[in-house]
Amino acid sequence: MVAAPPVRILVVDDHTLFRRGLTALLARDPHLQVVGDAADAGEALRRAQELQPDLILLDNNLPGVSGVDVLPALRDAVPGVRVLMLTVSEDEQDLVAALRGGASGYLLKTIEGDALVAAIARAMRGESVVAEEMTGKLVAAYREATTAPAPAPPAPKVAQLSPREQEILRGIARGASNKEIARELGIAETTVKIHVQHVLRKLDVSSRVQAAVIASEHGLV
Repeated sequence: MVAAPPVRILVVDDHTLFRRGLTALLARDPHLQVVGDAADAGEALRRAQELQPDLILLDNNLPGVSGVDVLPALRDAVPGVRVLMLTVSEDEQDLVAALRGGASGYLLKTIEGDALVAAIARAMRGESVVAEEMTGKLVAAYREATTAPAPAPPAPKVAQLSPREQEILRGIARGASNKEIARELGIAETTVKIHVQHVLRKLDVSSRVQAAVIASEHGLV
């Protein structure tokens, strides 16, 4: 059996020492390969177009243009790329903007090395990857519209989901894994995986994080 090629990673951060340390950390894992780095948004775009990485670790606090602002351009430059925000910002607006922009997840720089490697693997599988410290803020960001008398009505795409698919979507929004959803609903994990694929297709999104955002927006959490 031929081993899968390593995940090719671009590191974007304005601190040289942090980039070097992160590169050294990830180099310990044979399944990961840092193919390049960048210190600002402009360089990140050039390097992304040149290297076509599988995944980008993106800081939000970049000089000139923030990581959140450059995120859509990076995704346009590298179709299908996964982008994980890796930042010190615990601001819920940065979190929401990143997820709306198509980020596969939002992590804090306090994350342990092993946890970061695991998060990269999850992101490459299309799973939601949000720091535990930020999960509550994600839900709160969509619940703090207290002036509204009721949650927004389901969008047409959400309304297309079957009752079972809506149950799956609620599990995704809680950050549950396929195994956890399967155990909760009493169905096979492979069945959950198929349902997840259907949910993503019907919602016209590419990641579980984006699906979770839609669920939160329409009161399904």
